[in-house]
Amino acid sequence: QLQASGGGLVQAGGSLRLSCAASGRTFGRYVMGWFRQAPGKEREFVAAMDWRDGKTYYADSVKGRFTIFGNNPKTTLYLQMNSLKPDDTAVYYCTAGFGRPREPNDYAYWGQGTLVTVSS
Repeated sequence: QLQASGGGLVQAGGSLRLSCAASGRTFGRYVMGWFRQAPGKEREFVAAMDWRDGKTYYADSVKGRFTIFGNNPKTTLYLQMNSLKPDDTAVYYCTAGFGRPREPNDYAYWGQGTLVTVSS
C-alpha cells in the first residue's frame, strides 16, 4: 500500500527526490514519514508530515537539507534531499500511522524501502 521510489547513486553534494505512492486506502488523515537504515545501524527517523495540519518534523541531521511534502490529492509523499552526504547512505522507508511522528513503533504501514547511496 506504500510504494517508495527514487533512490539511487549520487555524489556528495548532490540531490535526490524520493516518492512514496499510497494505494489501497486513503492516508489523507495520517501522519506519514520517512525513516532510514544504514548497514549495521538501527532504523532512524528522518522526517514526517501530519496530513491533517501540514505540520512537519525533521531529524536534526537533515534539517535544512531535506524537505518533506505531499501532493494535493494526498496520495504521494515526497522527500527532497539536497546537499547529500555519505552519511545519508541508507535504505529509506516511507511509513504511515497515527502516533508520534518520530517513533517508528507508532507507524502501522511501511513501504518496501529504496536505497540511497552517496559517494564521497
